Amino acid sequence: MIDKIRMSELTSEEARQHLTEDAVVLLPMGSLEDQGIHAPMGDYMAADLMAVEIAKAARADGVATFVAPVIPFGGRDYFDSSHGGISISHATLAGILDDAFYCLERHGIRKLMIVNGHGGNVPAITEVALRWRHKAGLFVPAMYLWQVAYGELPGLIGAETAAKSSGHGGDPLTSVGLHFYPDILRQDLVRPAPEGAEIKGLPIAGFSAVSYDGAKIQAPIEALEATETGAYGCDPTLCSAETGAKLVERLSAIGAGLVRDHVAKGLHD
Repeated sequence: MIDKIRMSELTSEEARQHLTEDAVVLLPMGSLEDQGIHAPMGDYMAADLMAVEIAKAARADGVATFVAPVIPFGGRDYFDSSHGGISISHATLAGILDDAFYCLERHGIRKLMIVNGHGGNVPAITEVALRWRHKAGLFVPAMYLWQVAYGELPGLIGAETAAKSSGHGGDPLTSVGLHFYPDILRQDLVRPAPEGAEIKGLPIAGFSAVSYDGAKIQAPIEALEATETGAYGCDPTLCSAETGAKLVERLSAIGAGLVRDHVAKGLHD
């Protein structure tokens, strides 16, 4: 098996030789938005690096796995208020994914898995994956990294600590960032998320919700209205590189297992 993992590093001849119908291709996606005043905005970096770790683990199991270039811009949502952030419309993101599926499928590369690092990407992923299942029999799973990580954190660091550290701007992404790129994460700016934000006389209950009479009500608010630090509902001071290493190991095992046991066998209708 060729040593190169990233598709961008393959020569055209290497691509013809190794990107065969037996190869698995991972498509990483993320965003460029506020991840907390202490964290780099490009969470796509973590998604990209996680895809490489999953590919390495899958290769150790004998599966020829490659990583496509990361899609760095996330689907537009309430984080559009992030200063310096770049997001793209749902239609544009769906179009990019649609074109990527088309190009890969045209060359017989049908064993695909998305490695996603942004909630705003989920609607486009769902739309395009369903379209290509109906259109060409492709069955493309998407591993939403941080959603999976939220479920794994209590078992890795304890339920009590996980409840306090988990949230936007906290775990899992801050700990994963401390593991992957500690030099660009500003630990001097880490502090607990602010509380008590209100809008129109109603308590804010999340990045797209308010609270009324004990009920959570969807509302058209933006992230900066919920928190001026980018962190919400968590204490990032509890995040650590050690937790990040545990998360990366566990996410790699889950992703590689999914590749080995299912994607590599061809999930086609």
